[in-house]
Amino acid sequence: MSKENGIANGNGNCKHLHIAMCPWYAFGHITSFLHLANKLAEKGHKISFFLPTNTKHRFASHNHHPNLITLIPLTVPAVDGLPVGAETTADVPASSRPLIMAAMDQTQDTIEFYLSSLKPDFIFFDFTEWVPKLARKHQVKSLFYSTVYLVTVAYLLPQPRNLPINSFSEDEMKKPPPGFPLPSVRLRAHEAHSLAGASEAEFGGSGLSLLERVSVAFQQCDAVCIKTCREMEGPYCDFVQKNYRKPVLLAGPVVPELPAGQLDEYFDNWLKNFGNGSVVYCALGSECFLQKDQFQELVLGLELTGKPFLAALKLPTECSTLESALPEGFTERTKGRGIVHIGWVQQQLILQHPSVGCFLTHCGAGSLSEAIVCNCQLVMLPHAVDQSINARLMSLDLKLGVEIEKRDEDGFFTREAVCKAVATVMEVENEVGREVRANHAKWREILLRDGLEEAYISGFIQSLKDILV
Repeated sequence: MSKENGIANGNGNCKHLHIAMCPWYAFGHITSFLHLANKLAEKGHKISFFLPTNTKHRFASHNHHPNLITLIPLTVPAVDGLPVGAETTADVPASSRPLIMAAMDQTQDTIEFYLSSLKPDFIFFDFTEWVPKLARKHQVKSLFYSTVYLVTVAYLLPQPRNLPINSFSEDEMKKPPPGFPLPSVRLRAHEAHSLAGASEAEFGGSGLSLLERVSVAFQQCDAVCIKTCREMEGPYCDFVQKNYRKPVLLAGPVVPELPAGQLDEYFDNWLKNFGNGSVVYCALGSECFLQKDQFQELVLGLELTGKPFLAALKLPTECSTLESALPEGFTERTKGRGIVHIGWVQQQLILQHPSVGCFLTHCGAGSLSEAIVCNCQLVMLPHAVDQSINARLMSLDLKLGVEIEKRDEDGFFTREAVCKAVATVMEVENEVGREVRANHAKWREILLRDGLEEAYISGFIQSLKDILV
């Protein structure tokens, strides 16, 4: 059976696909989906991309093919407790993210209208587990697109543990499932506690937890797509396919292109004051709200390195101004060599700046993808559970970065731990630093190797065409 914009000839190939995309309303997820959209549009495929109305302008510069990628703004419905104007997780504290999910749940009728009128071949989604049912109703294939590394998917699969997703205990989650490729990847006590809570707490208005939503989405979708490559995560790919018995399509590294435009003049001029590879850039993502004491330990750790630094952070929830969040005397002591910026920055352009030599990151998959293909070294301060597993992959398996030491029971870290990790990756004579710098250079070369991404994207598109037959 063919669709008027789909099957074009007798052998089942499609000239051009039409793909709808419905990512979770978080900047990291939207960005990852849009990176893939650009790669597909580069091959002539059409993308209808759903995102919140007032967020659309933030991503216009990341749309490199506006003739083929249509950003479709969706009004975020009002939900009790959700602040007026809040659209993404960047607009609310962590405790209010379920309200963003509840608002997304109320867009089902709108998504169904577009599926009915646009008639795409596929819809890519992640947390909205109701998409596959809508898609089947309109003869659209639904594909779960994972914006996290495959190692996280492998760690959290319920099948190998032979447990329902809402029965994960803290002790169970400290260790990987049976047969996991790298047994040394483990969660710490505070991370397992957080994950156990997430497996039980309702996320949105459906009565399901976030992990249950993802589990249902995996079960109901036509295939699972992952932004990764076998070179980096081959054993985890085999593990997932063995345990889930569902097609796992690898999109490849999806190396992000630089956004249109130039780096903001203020940041560019400031960075030019320092030598190549000398600046520490610190950014913990749009969803990480540190408590004031940890916010202060972080910036004091940056000060303690003695190196110039640019930190793009969220204001602690208990602080109303940056001045009230910073340690006493900090601004005066770091004047001229340190910037703490509250709000969004052009991260990809900053990472590409020759003065930046170290990236202190929360280990979101999108940020790691941007960083690995740059020359700056990785220091990791994970915040959410998937970020912690990412950090273990990078530090224990691939050995291309250093994780900041935290207290096992509560995740508390010190300024000294921040300074130590930065020094490790940046000091020329440090033995561990030499190893991670060499491995970072190796993986950067692999991911940027001529033909690698082209082969993955071409194979990914062919796999999509095969699903339509």
